[in-house]
Amino acid sequence: MAQPDRCAEPARSLTLDDALARILAAMPPAADRVDLPLRQALGRILAADIHAPFDLPPFANSAMDGYALRHADVAGQPDAALAVVGTAFAGRPYTGTVETGQCVRIFTGAAMPAGADSVLMQEDAIPEDGHIRLSRLPATAANVRPPGDEIRAGGRLLERGRRLNAADLGLLASAGLAEVAVTRQLRVAFFSTGDELRPLGEALGPGQIHDSNSHMLHGLLTDPAIAAIDLGAVRDDPAALRQILLDASGQADAIVTTGGVSVGDADFVTPALAELGRVEFWKVAVKPGKPFAFGKIGPAWLFGLPGNPVAVMVTFLQLVRPALLQLMGATARRPLRLKATSRSVLKKSPGRMEFQRGVFAPDGAGGLIVEGVAGQGSHQLIGMSRANCFIVLPTDTAGVKPGDVVDIEPFIEGY
Repeated sequence: MAQPDRCAEPARSLTLDDALARILAAMPPAADRVDLPLRQALGRILAADIHAPFDLPPFANSAMDGYALRHADVAGQPDAALAVVGTAFAGRPYTGTVETGQCVRIFTGAAMPAGADSVLMQEDAIPEDGHIRLSRLPATAANVRPPGDEIRAGGRLLERGRRLNAADLGLLASAGLAEVAVTRQLRVAFFSTGDELRPLGEALGPGQIHDSNSHMLHGLLTDPAIAAIDLGAVRDDPAALRQILLDASGQADAIVTTGGVSVGDADFVTPALAELGRVEFWKVAVKPGKPFAFGKIGPAWLFGLPGNPVAVMVTFLQLVRPALLQLMGATARRPLRLKATSRSVLKKSPGRMEFQRGVFAPDGAGGLIVEGVAGQGSHQLIGMSRANCFIVLPTDTAGVKPGDVVDIEPFIEGY
């Protein structure tokens, strides 16, 4: 197959928004599903809406420790006295009926006794030898949770595409659901490229470095909804690269690579993608991260990230993570952005959107402040490690002065 000119599509760099829109428009969400026991479903993506099989709560119960009574017995009678005829515990209800002039000692979560319609808080009761007197009148239906107070039978508990968190598991358990349908794990193969890369534990020769990118990708792809396939590091050899791409495309839904996507003599990922599949685009107007290839080989989507480690982080978080979320059947969310006041001078030239590394904190007055960190080079992981946010500088920005308001993207695990 003749190899197309990889620089012809597109002739210009795409904006970040255009690049992400093209990626998301190209790939359908996952359709395959599996049923999992509830305790194995944390972090997985719901494959279908879930509806309540019955009212939650299923019976009227007390929201307080106190006394269940008939409101009509005490209405307008601030000095009313009621006989205590029994006790209702959570899980051990009172089996009788509350008659006129009676009440039942009740604890939080206990089922309301027949005949009672309100609960007097225990702080508002004055015990007197088998009776209570009221120090304050309760409102009608006070401190009672009616059936369906949380949700009625048939109501939607959770939406398809939601990533299940701990509260969701508790909600599903309260509805008596022992299993849940989730999308299958997304298979993502990843590898680094470069003759200079050596694994940890191996001595470095002249011009060699340890492979940090594969460890970052492993961390970025560690997710309950992802089955990550580590293919290691690949030499700058076109034949070896073509073979590993073919192998990866046969076992993965997506492939993530680092390095080899620029226009140098040793950059072979984009040509291999063009030869084996198709290139959708390969330049994005962001810094760091301009060389970024997106395409497809067989059934597998390929994301070719730059080689510089900070550019790997930027392009993964901005483009790859939203795409993988959509592939696994979740909502493709962009990172959360907040406003913060810069405490630093931030140098920038117009032309590309820039993601600088920063540290943000509360300003003590309800807002946020942010400072740039030392080490803003795309090769400097120490700045990335020390940062807790990206400072997002738009394309036309020509630098930032102290006191200027900027957008930041906090690093939020699991977001």
